[in-house]
Amino acid sequence: MQKALITGIDGFTGRYLTAELSAAGYDVYGISKLAQPQSPNVYPCDICDCTSLTEVVSKIEPDLVFHLAAIAFVPHDDVDAIYRTNIVGTRNLLHALSLCGKPHKGLLLVSSANVYGNANVDAIDEATPPAPTNDYAVSKLAMEYMAMLWAAQQPITIARTFNYTGVGQSVNFLLPKIVDHFKRRASLIELGNLDAVRDFSDVRTVVQCYVRLLQTAAAPSGNRLRGERFNICSGRGHRLLDIVEMASEISGHSLQVNVSPAVVRSNDVKTLVGSRAKLESAIGPINDLPLADTLRWMLAA
Repeated sequence: MQKALITGIDGFTGRYLTAELSAAGYDVYGISKLAQPQSPNVYPCDICDCTSLTEVVSKIEPDLVFHLAAIAFVPHDDVDAIYRTNIVGTRNLLHALSLCGKPHKGLLLVSSANVYGNANVDAIDEATPPAPTNDYAVSKLAMEYMAMLWAAQQPITIARTFNYTGVGQSVNFLLPKIVDHFKRRASLIELGNLDAVRDFSDVRTVVQCYVRLLQTAAAPSGNRLRGERFNICSGRGHRLLDIVEMASEISGHSLQVNVSPAVVRSNDVKTLVGSRAKLESAIGPINDLPLADTLRWMLAA
């Protein structure tokens, strides 16, 4: 069996990616910041600790690597941790892989569509110039540039992932927060810009795309995908207020929506909708789960 390594395996996305890779026949290993991981194949390790990370990677000798570990919450209040984890942590992983006795076949670095900022286009493709508007987005773009220093030595593919959600995502994130209010039959919810437009995918679709993309890049014919960036998105935008109304219709519950100045961010991206034409040209058609189905799944959980 081929070995697949997931950094940040105990996070929201890592759990779904583990299931997807296991179903595809991979022997799945992971790195987690938890002191006592739940599986013998999962190693406790902070990616900011280069020495420990190198020891773990050398022990596993992975064939495929999915780098999920990051600070992914945009308004995270520890800016130093954002840059240290997202840039230095990623560099530590690249360094550790370069010292591994068995060369890996493919590395997927998960970046973010936030690097595009407020792009003045209907659908953002990979040729859209980056224009990050917050520390999280800057850290992810810097991570991409830093990783390209290793592109001649390692088969790297970058995923610029747009918004996605599903059961188990923290209520710190927008859609789980909305779902939580409807599940509790709350009378009021405070949100930010109700006219903000986002491209949402289901986490189960996202991890399928991750696996298919790295499998394609790691194949003998996959050289053309190495060093490339790919949008992971649905290609459809949803206004925040429309999502609230969708959840109301599904749940049969109504609530009052207030715009809270404390939630509105001055550097927030107003519209973020992607084009996945390049992704589909690489891996073929993608079977989407409609956002309404994702909301039903979350509301029923």
